[in-house]
Amino acid sequence: MIKKIVQVWVATLLIAICLTPVASAATERNFVVSAQGAILMEESTGRVLYAKNEHQPMKIASTTKIMTAILAAESGQMDEMVAVSSNAEGTEGSSLYLRAGEKVKLEDLVYGLMLRSGNDAAVAIAEHVGGSLDGFIYLMNEKAQEIGMSNTVFRNPHGLDTHEDHLSSAYDMAILTQYAMQNEAYEEITGTKDYRVEDNGLRVWHNKNRLLTEKYEHSTGGKTGYTKLAKRTLVSTASKGGLDLVAVTLNDPNDWEDHMHMFNWAFDAFHIERLVNDGPITGISDPFYADHIYVPHEVNYPLTFEEQKKVENELTLYEPPTSRDGQLKSGQTVGELTFYYDNERLVSAPVLYEAPEEENSFWDKLQNLFSHITGAVRYD
Repeated sequence: MIKKIVQVWVATLLIAICLTPVASAATERNFVVSAQGAILMEESTGRVLYAKNEHQPMKIASTTKIMTAILAAESGQMDEMVAVSSNAEGTEGSSLYLRAGEKVKLEDLVYGLMLRSGNDAAVAIAEHVGGSLDGFIYLMNEKAQEIGMSNTVFRNPHGLDTHEDHLSSAYDMAILTQYAMQNEAYEEITGTKDYRVEDNGLRVWHNKNRLLTEKYEHSTGGKTGYTKLAKRTLVSTASKGGLDLVAVTLNDPNDWEDHMHMFNWAFDAFHIERLVNDGPITGISDPFYADHIYVPHEVNYPLTFEEQKKVENELTLYEPPTSRDGQLKSGQTVGELTFYYDNERLVSAPVLYEAPEEENSFWDKLQNLFSHITGAVRYD
């Protein structure tokens, strides 16, 4: 059985949050996104702040390289030298002008991939990390499934229009970027404006992401893309005031402006709010759980000023054990604290048990009493 306790101890905390002075911002959008598919997501929680055809599979051009880059960053091979093949040298489109037979550090290739959008770098990376082009494409699709990209099929590591079914969606590209930004190497690379390589003569790569290099002061990275079939595609990230955002537009003739409009609106309208601190849960009337349950980590969530006033919560606790065999240990999960807005589940945190200092005191006393009555001797 499950015991539900609704709005007991957290109510005071939520009232305190709502009464904290926060500048009210208009949440109405005063812009139109011209993309065929688009999304704006808060990075830490994955909350979707704006969406347009976000699950529609579409061509994504060179934003494909985000997957190529994160697989390379996770490979543990970034310090290895990559032998460039003739297959890589002959890749069409945007290029680092790699030469067959030369050796380039994998890390340098990833910088060239993300800044200069080198298609030849994408093939060289794929052949080295995956063992072959087909092997790497398999890894790309495995990773896509692993992180929940349900409307995505990868057919190459660069995004050229080689296959009609090389497709993804704005939502899928947002969760890929959300995942990739957790990797320090990827985060560093995608936020770099210029990169110099001197191993095989001096090469300088300038980032094609104009939001990062010139247009938007809060930009932290991203990836541009274009092919004749995909048109303009753009994934970008931005941070301000503790709010980290991911924006994706697919087939968008006005992508720079659209991303800046989305970012500016979100930075004005949303704030990361503390819903609960980590620590003990007080005010519980149940004698078993009273003073013995806690939240292991703080819970934060992006909310507008108006949403803050309407957040509700529900504390759910499992039925306490009725026998010694079911006795709880410290750190064991005994329930969940969930927050809602307008009956929609926002976020939750586990509730853990903190055993008394003498964890078995009740059972010990019972056994000692039994031993006293029967005359039995207990040895510890």
